[in-house]
Amino acid sequence: MTTLVTDTGFSTPAPVTPVTLEGIADHQGVLDLTHTDDPEAVRPHLDGLRLIRISFPSFSDGRAFTIARRLRMMGYGGELRALGPVIADQYAMARRTGFDSVEIPDDLAARQPEDQWKFRADWQAHDYQSRLRA
Repeated sequence: MTTLVTDTGFSTPAPVTPVTLEGIADHQGVLDLTHTDDPEAVRPHLDGLRLIRISFPSFSDGRAFTIARRLRMMGYGGELRALGPVIADQYAMARRTGFDSVEIPDDLAARQPEDQWKFRADWQAHDYQSRLRA
């Protein structure tokens, strides 16, 4: 099972039927990308997608952050969801790069409870550049 994390806290994600990049022609609005997929291949399908989940193989691999940013720069306006072992300390970075939510394994949610994620939910106000400008 998994836990969905948003700025408002934890919830249970709705079931989805995603396709991978190889099956994108048959998508039903939901796409799963790996951290190594080329987001340029998604460009022709962006308008028809409502949810793109990008997998993180581990919390130490940040390539999915780059993919999220590139998709937003291409104009994708649907939901972007980080999928996998993202840790609470990375939540602000996930939001800054374009993710709307994070879907984590339940065992990680037990180790890093909701209050740790909600503490980082005010991600726009707590960046180092704002503190330097003050």
